[in-house]
Amino acid sequence: MAETLVLIEHDREHAKRPSLHAITLARQLGGEYALLVLGHGLDEIAASLVSYGACAVLVADDPALAEPLADRYATVIAEAARKHGAKTLLGTSSTFSKDVLPRAAALLDAAMITDVLAMEEKDGSISYRRPTNAGSMLATVKVEGERRVLTVRATAFEAPTADTGTSPVERFELDAASLPNGMEFISREQRKSDRPDLTEARVVVCGGRPLKDTETFERLVGGLADALGGAVGATRAAVDAGMAPNDYQVGQTGKIIAPELYVGIGISGAIQHLAGIKDSRIIVAINKDPDAPIFQIATYGLVGDLHQIVPQLIESIRQP
Repeated sequence: MAETLVLIEHDREHAKRPSLHAITLARQLGGEYALLVLGHGLDEIAASLVSYGACAVLVADDPALAEPLADRYATVIAEAARKHGAKTLLGTSSTFSKDVLPRAAALLDAAMITDVLAMEEKDGSISYRRPTNAGSMLATVKVEGERRVLTVRATAFEAPTADTGTSPVERFELDAASLPNGMEFISREQRKSDRPDLTEARVVVCGGRPLKDTETFERLVGGLADALGGAVGATRAAVDAGMAPNDYQVGQTGKIIAPELYVGIGISGAIQHLAGIKDSRIIVAINKDPDAPIFQIATYGLVGDLHQIVPQLIESIRQP
């Protein structure tokens, strides 16, 4: 039995680092917690999770779960929570969790809070802090009911430390024939890149609307990212203009990141974008407008023409 069940995401080869940050909140909540991973061919992924202090690593491994179809995954997750008596179901804020966990919450008849930033305990009652109004305000929310489903901002919680002990790996038995068939997997389009994943990179270079076209965006933003060994991101305006693909979008409606170094090129600092980068350790802004809002949160600011500044930065970094 486990008081908390933590859903771990993976890329078919490794557990995704941001999803591990939910373990930190599970530890803060107290009591036993178990880790749950779903898919097919999960032996290596499960073995990588045994050192995080869980009472068990539950593995739902079946060909029917090879693709993350939301109706099937939600059914298995809800069943696992019930069987193990979990009062709290935890995941990390991501596209995957947005697709799956609301369905699991409905099956469990549980209240759900997204983007949890912190837990607060007062007079024996637990509440959670989450952003609202594109991150410009914080709300403190208390949950009523026996069960709750939470997604956490990975940027708000430290990565969990590994323990010397080893958690047992337990196979979660499921009846594949009874799983929902309302969805059908058609195909997968996956962008292959030598650059690090945007949500896991130590360095992220983002570009905005002034880059004008795809070629300029890749030459300047991609060039600086490659020189720094970082990932490439974009504002919603740049994505909508077709300069960058959707999975590059950073912000309230994109990906929330917290790299050690963030470089914003031609980004004015709309609230929607700032909500996705404000937890970065060092923020460097390059913009010709000295009054751009991004300079209010930037650690360092360069006022000038990005078409002149960025090539000089790339050249300087690449010099032996």
